[in-house]
Amino acid sequence: MMKIFAAGVASVICMTAGVASAGQGVSCASLVVIDGDTIKCDGQNMRLLGGGVPFKSGVDAPEMGSRAKCEFERDLALKAKARLKELLLAGVPRIEDSGARDRTQSRRPLVNIHLPDGREAGQVLMSEGLAREWRAKHSIDWCN
Repeated sequence: MMKIFAAGVASVICMTAGVASAGQGVSCASLVVIDGDTIKCDGQNMRLLGGGVPFKSGVDAPEMGSRAKCEFERDLALKAKARLKELLLAGVPRIEDSGARDRTQSRRPLVNIHLPDGREAGQVLMSEGLAREWRAKHSIDWCN
């Protein structure tokens, strides 16, 4: 069973299957939306890949709270987080581990989240203007 949380409030229970290896589904007993491009599965932070290629392309959502560089970024970050939660509540998502880990200290798994209608969650956020494509060696400025 998987519970989806945002801000610590249970929202839905659904099922996922598989094991945490490249290309396989990730099984989560609890799923927390951290922000527009990060989820927490059973205590493990995971970064959305958005259908991209690890270390070459991916998805980047605006930063929240004090990490935001302007009020616009902070507001958009809240919208991205809320929309990701909404997408995950729409039905049983399939979380697919790419097998790659990000290069941060926490070594977060890079995952794709496939929605019941076949769309990938990161791609939806990008198409709605709530996230942008991340590319290696390119910075994203949400404030200009």
